Amino acid sequence: MYDIIIVGGGSAGSVMAHRLSAKSANKVLLCEAGQDTPPGNEPPEIRDSYSGLAYFDPRFHWTELKVTTQIVSHNNPDEGRPPLRKYEQARVLGGGSSINGQMANRGAPTDYAEWEARGATGWNWKDVLPYFKKVERDLDFDGPFHGKDGRIPVRRIPQQHWTGHSQAMAEACKLAGFAFLPDQNGEFTDGYFPVTHSNQDEQRVSAAMGYLDRETRKRTNLTISTNTQVKELLFEGTQCVGVKALVDGREQEFRGREVILSCGAIHSPAHLLRAGIGPVGHLKEMGIPVLMGLAGVGQRLMDHPSIALSSFVRRGARMNDHTRRHIQMGLRYSSGLAGTPAGDMFVAVLTKSAWHSVGEQIASLLTFVNKTYSETGQVKLASRNPQAEPIVEFNLLSDRRDLDRLMSGFRKMAALQMSAPLKAVTDKPFPASYSDRVRKIGVVNTKNKVLTAIAATLMDGPAVLRHYMIDNFIVEGFTFEQVMSDEEALEAFVRKAAIGVWHASCSCRMGRPDDPMAVVDTQGRVKGVQGLRVVDASIFPVVPCANTNFPVLMAAEKIADAMQ
Repeated sequence: MYDIIIVGGGSAGSVMAHRLSAKSANKVLLCEAGQDTPPGNEPPEIRDSYSGLAYFDPRFHWTELKVTTQIVSHNNPDEGRPPLRKYEQARVLGGGSSINGQMANRGAPTDYAEWEARGATGWNWKDVLPYFKKVERDLDFDGPFHGKDGRIPVRRIPQQHWTGHSQAMAEACKLAGFAFLPDQNGEFTDGYFPVTHSNQDEQRVSAAMGYLDRETRKRTNLTISTNTQVKELLFEGTQCVGVKALVDGREQEFRGREVILSCGAIHSPAHLLRAGIGPVGHLKEMGIPVLMGLAGVGQRLMDHPSIALSSFVRRGARMNDHTRRHIQMGLRYSSGLAGTPAGDMFVAVLTKSAWHSVGEQIASLLTFVNKTYSETGQVKLASRNPQAEPIVEFNLLSDRRDLDRLMSGFRKMAALQMSAPLKAVTDKPFPASYSDRVRKIGVVNTKNKVLTAIAATLMDGPAVLRHYMIDNFIVEGFTFEQVMSDEEALEAFVRKAAIGVWHASCSCRMGRPDDPMAVVDTQGRVKGVQGLRVVDASIFPVVPCANTNFPVLMAAEKIADAMQ
């Protein structure tokens, strides 16, 4: 019997376990389906400052999870359903923070004003900033925007240590009139900057490393159970009283006064649906008795749609000995589209696109819509079987404003790519697609290591051979010249290639009690039932203009504080 059972040991779950077990009267159980990351003995792929190894390692994924990214066409039935794509979601203690790009940004003050306007009272900028500061220990900056005592260290790669490619991009931004921002997490304005990341001494610091450290694990009132997949939420009437789980393959039951779902925006709504909490029509369709009809469960799923412009990087401009961080600088800019806020677009500058030899030769300007309007995604059950992954439809670009800004963003990046500084260090720009072929070659194994080593040797040879290889083995369907000269080709490329950036959110939204689409209140409590909360990115009213890890950490800190 526990006071609190936390389902999911990712970013939110790690925070909740640390904060709630700090009160000795609370007996806390943390259940994580994946493996442990023991302090001082974390897998080296996770510790690595370069995130590509962990991200592509199937040991740390829900390997069967696949999603559709584009909206299904209702006008042309011959198009059929869009293809299913892998969507890397972490299955390891620390969750996404153990495999992600370590980007530590917060979003815009206007994001949180919108959260409050959508019914999340007490979540405006002045309310959330103290919790962002509580999360972090900023190693570079002090002042009103920064925390110095948090569990997660953050820092920036100084500009003098950037790669030649990042230096060239910075010069291109300067020539284009963008301001240099020393501090990305200071005042939210347009400009280029060294990206802030959750990293110290050239090593990742995940939520598990920061919040579930040796001292925390010594607490006798905290149990961390890894390799523990929760199958079912247990109810007595409308009171959640525990969970049923597979622990190392053996079924066990745990009882608790309160259960907190922290499984992310895909798996948290799936747990609710299997428990009979969700849209009545879908539950009846699945043959699940309705415990509580909540129309918003699994609905309005969001992510940031993105596209990439890639290029071959010449030898002198590739990764250097200063850092293994491949994302050293970023650019925030305003699209100028009517009605959109300032800073609605973001560009991550990647000097290296994958862990392997060819990846070290390919740089990318990854542009994503920071302020997203497409809100028609959904999570539904494919089966009542808890082992079966849900149906996930992101429906990116369902709002024309997102499509238009990706198209204009590609053109803007093309102009920077063709400027003198970047032309001097790159060759053969091309519109890139994160296709199944790219994913397969990105899996960490010996075969891919050997194949890419051979290909990289050829790519460093004569330009004519390099261009042939890029055109025939890397580019899929569209050339740079084609999309730059043909508006229809550019739109077709964006529609085909746009993917999310692993910022799944908003599928169990916070809102007012009278909002029929709200799933939880402002403390994560599920409407209409007792003893059950959701605390993760699924409760966001709208996805903020940020990578979602730090907003998740902030939200967990804020709700944990309210529970004390």
